[in-house]
Amino acid sequence: MTATDGGSATGGDGGAGETGQGPGGDTVAAVVRQWRAVHPGLDTGPMEIIGRINRCAALLQQAEDAPLRRAGLSRAEFDLLGALRRTGHELTPGDLARETFSSGAAVTKRLKQLTERGLVERRGDTRDRRVAHVRLTDTGRDLVDGILPEQLAYESAVLSGVAGPDREELAALLGVLLGRLESRPQALRI
Repeated sequence: MTATDGGSATGGDGGAGETGQGPGGDTVAAVVRQWRAVHPGLDTGPMEIIGRINRCAALLQQAEDAPLRRAGLSRAEFDLLGALRRTGHELTPGDLARETFSSGAAVTKRLKQLTERGLVERRGDTRDRRVAHVRLTDTGRDLVDGILPEQLAYESAVLSGVAGPDREELAALLGVLLGRLESRPQALRI
């Protein structure tokens, strides 16, 4: 096990008492200490960053977004609705796939569910019947506008242990990393 796979330091379920936490830090710190004991000459610096990003992502995914869950939405469905709301105009399923970093098949499935719930509607293109245009219904727009403040409050609560200036620095650093990865996808391959 590495620190970058989102698992716990001991390979357990990540519950309290299994994380290897203590005076030395978080779960990833324990994993890094273990790797340094086995391979003292290796630079584990990247593991300390990527491992923590992956672990945070795994924990956030496990926690589920409470406001979205109450509304009967998954994060992926809310991302589609949010893309339609924030752009303010119709989008094609391909546009939505790019906006939400999803596969075309996943977007198609989610759009079917959201259409059945009356949150979005599709219309065919007048020039090309293979193209669909998707827009929010009034119900969909009202749902997004009602959930967004609550969702942001939930996310603020998740980040409550991180001070304002640290949040700004973290956001800026993650922005640099994300910008690099988005502009150079080949950087993800070796």
